[in-house]
Amino acid sequence: MSQRVFVTGIGIISGIGNNVDETLQSIKQKKSGVTDIKYLQTIHKGVIPVSEVKLSEDELIEMSGLDKNEPFTRSTLMGVIAAAEAVKNAQIDDVKEYKTGLISGTTVGGMDKSELFYKDLLETTNHIEYIETHDCGDSTERIADYIGVKDFVSTTSTACSSAANSMILGSRMIKNGLLDRVIAGGIESLTRYHINGFNTLMILDKELCKPFDENRSGLNLGEGAAFLVLESEELVKKTGKKVLAELTGYGNSCEAFHQTASTPEGKGAYAAMKEALDRSGLKPEQIDYINAHGTGTDNNDLSEGRAIENLFGPNPPKISSTKAYTGHTTSAAGGVEAVISVLAIQNNMIFPNLNFKNQMKELSFKPVTELLENVKVDHVLSNSFGFAGNNSALIFSRY
Repeated sequence: MSQRVFVTGIGIISGIGNNVDETLQSIKQKKSGVTDIKYLQTIHKGVIPVSEVKLSEDELIEMSGLDKNEPFTRSTLMGVIAAAEAVKNAQIDDVKEYKTGLISGTTVGGMDKSELFYKDLLETTNHIEYIETHDCGDSTERIADYIGVKDFVSTTSTACSSAANSMILGSRMIKNGLLDRVIAGGIESLTRYHINGFNTLMILDKELCKPFDENRSGLNLGEGAAFLVLESEELVKKTGKKVLAELTGYGNSCEAFHQTASTPEGKGAYAAMKEALDRSGLKPEQIDYINAHGTGTDNNDLSEGRAIENLFGPNPPKISSTKAYTGHTTSAAGGVEAVISVLAIQNNMIFPNLNFKNQMKELSFKPVTELLENVKVDHVLSNSFGFAGNNSALIFSRY
C-alpha cells in the first residue's frame, strides 16, 4: 500500500494556451483568455464573453493526429491533447508497463454535437454516428484508447468538482494498491446548453469577471482539459522518476443545501478544506497559497470567503482565483487549477486575481492582484465546488 502519491506529469489546454508552457506564459503576462465568442454557434456571440480554446475542431484534430472522418466531440479532442501531454511530461514510454488507470471528469459530455444534430436525428439518420458520443463515458474511453490505458477507465460527473474528484479517486486507488499510477483530470467544451443554462441562472457577467470584488457580477464560462499523472511512492522510487509535486491532502463534502447555491456561511467548503488539511497533516499556517474556486458570483465568493476565514482566521494565506484567466471551465476546472497549482510550486510564484478593484465588505482579506515571484510556495490548496454542494479541496506540496 502506497502512503504517498506524487505528481509526475501535467498536461493542459484552455483559453490561455494549448499546452503547459503557453499556459504559464499567459499567466505571467496577465493575459486573459476571455474574449468574444468565435467558434460556438449561438445568439450570444458578441454579447456574452467566454474563454474558448483558440483552435477550431479541424485544428484540434490536426494537432491530435486523429482521423477527421471519425466522430469526435470537441471535449474528446481537447482531452486527448491534454492527457497525451501529461503522459509525455511524465516521461512514460509504455503506459502498459505498470497498472495504470484513467479517470476523467465531465458533466456535459458530448452535448456540443447532440445539440447541433438533435433535430436531424429526430427525422433522419444523418449524423447518427454521434449518438454514442453524447454519453460522458464515451470521451473517457476514447482518451484511454488514444493513450493506451486498459487497466481501469472511469468517468466522474459531479459538476464543477468533477476533475478534482477524479484525482481524489485516483489517489485513493493508488494508496490502496489497486493501481500504480493514474492519469486523472477533466474535460469540458463550451455548448449552447452551458451558456443558456448559466444565463438563465443570471450568474454570467457580460464584462470580464471580477472574483472576490465587491462589485462582482457573475462568472465567465470557459472550456478546456487538464490531466495530472499521479504515481505511487513505490513506482517513483523504482523508476527514479522526477516528481513535480506531492498530492498530500484531499477532502470532499456534499452539503446538498441547494441545487446550485452554497450555504451562505460556506459549511461544505469549510468541511472539504478541513478534511484536506487533516489528511495532509499540515497546519493552516503552513498553506502558502489558496487557488480559490472564486467564480465571481455573489454566492460563491461570499460563501467561499467565509469558509476560508473560518478555517484560516482573518489573515489567511495568499489567495487568488485564476478563473479570470481561463474562465470557469466547469467539470475541467479542478484539473486546470491543479495544473496551475503545481506550476505555482514549480516556479515559486503566486498568480494574480485579475480585474479586482474593491474589497468585499463582508470579508477581511483581499486577493493577490500582482504576480508574486521568488516567493515561498511549498503547499497550495486548490478548491473546486460543484452544483448541489459537492465540494472538493486538494493540497499539493513541494517534494
